[in-house]
Amino acid sequence: MKKILIVAAVAAMAAACCHKAVRHHPEWTYDSVMYEVNVRQFSPEGTFKGVEAQLPRLKELGVDILWLMPMYEIGTVERKGSLGSYYAISDYLKVNPEFGTMQDFDELLAAAHAQGFKVILDWVANQTAPDHIWMEGRPAEFYERDSLGNAIWEYDWTDTRSLNYDNEAVWAAQDSCMRFWLDKGVDGFRCDAAGEMPAAFWQSVMPGLKADYPEAYFLAEAEKPELSDPDSTFDATYAWELHHIMNGVAQGKKTVADIKDYLVRDETEKTPPTAFRLSFTSNHDENSWAGTEFERMGPAANAMAVLCFTLPKTQPLIYTGQEIGLDRRLAFFEKDPITSWEANSYTEFFKKLVDLKHNHPALDAGERGGKIEYLDPQEFDIPAPESVLAFTRSAGKDKVYVIVNLSGEEASVPVELGEEYHDIFTGTPVVGSNYLPVGPWGYMVLAK
Repeated sequence: MKKILIVAAVAAMAAACCHKAVRHHPEWTYDSVMYEVNVRQFSPEGTFKGVEAQLPRLKELGVDILWLMPMYEIGTVERKGSLGSYYAISDYLKVNPEFGTMQDFDELLAAAHAQGFKVILDWVANQTAPDHIWMEGRPAEFYERDSLGNAIWEYDWTDTRSLNYDNEAVWAAQDSCMRFWLDKGVDGFRCDAAGEMPAAFWQSVMPGLKADYPEAYFLAEAEKPELSDPDSTFDATYAWELHHIMNGVAQGKKTVADIKDYLVRDETEKTPPTAFRLSFTSNHDENSWAGTEFERMGPAANAMAVLCFTLPKTQPLIYTGQEIGLDRRLAFFEKDPITSWEANSYTEFFKKLVDLKHNHPALDAGERGGKIEYLDPQEFDIPAPESVLAFTRSAGKDKVYVIVNLSGEEASVPVELGEEYHDIFTGTPVVGSNYLPVGPWGYMVLAK
């Protein structure tokens, strides 16, 4: 009898284990909002201390994850501009003295954690500066070389040299350096140009990193399906295609139909249901090289930001200065600081979007968020214009209505609500059957 009971108990434990819900991401990530910190331009000082001083302001904004652009020591050989590129690193294990000391970094990390932030670093694994310590301290096979034995670079990145990912010693070296920072307490990495390296590299190192640092978060600057499984590679990948479609819609080159087509493909072909997709209207690359969101999107910029916070799978990003409506490109290789952070209507706009993301499980990223269902009320004689993207997302008892007019013309959108909702931006209550007016490039998010 005792043997039977033991066998039954083991079987019950096994069954319970099999039915236990799989956590595909750290718990803290599902409703998180990311903020990209351009340390050089974040304050007149351009230092870690300059960032630390503004943590209370970022806390008030409500963001969760602080992504620090590369803050490692950078090279001097073939440096671009007077200060050089963050992405031409000479030592992965030292901080850029332009920003302060390692102690200053440690104090920023501790202060951010004390205020409830997660901090991720920008990891640049594809290339180093020409004068990286590995150039002399490692075998020649550490770098890609031409027929004459010269280390080479990609694109116009003349201030870098490409690492050789055919050499698995490079894989081990990268893994070791990432662990150095994770052991310091950082909460993960945004991995620059992750798609430039073999997927096999990430598929090799990521399971070990996730096993040893289960609360860490990993974001790939890539849009490859093979890097999109959070159980084996990255928690999130870039929604580059969505970003370019939104630019196209704002410029009259794309339509609502293109967004809907993208969402179908993203759900069925591009990424698994568990994947997060980083969504944005700006970041350091877009701002410096392609233009501000106002240059690219004009009066549609806020409408597109609403989509970044509400479409399925999305994990939204706010870039340095967007929360005050900064309307200029920030220099990349020179000091070009933002000198005033006075709150304004853009600050309130992003605060409301961050609160929306935090307070409505229907908008969670990945598999927890609600599916998209387009509004098509049958009882109305006049449907919404084709230029309007109107949908709901639901999870449990939570339901959110999103209406975005993606045109420069006034629109009237039919909506039937069985219960009273309110517009998160105006506080206006809405209930029953209504034709709701939405202005040119206007938006309305209805929630309880």
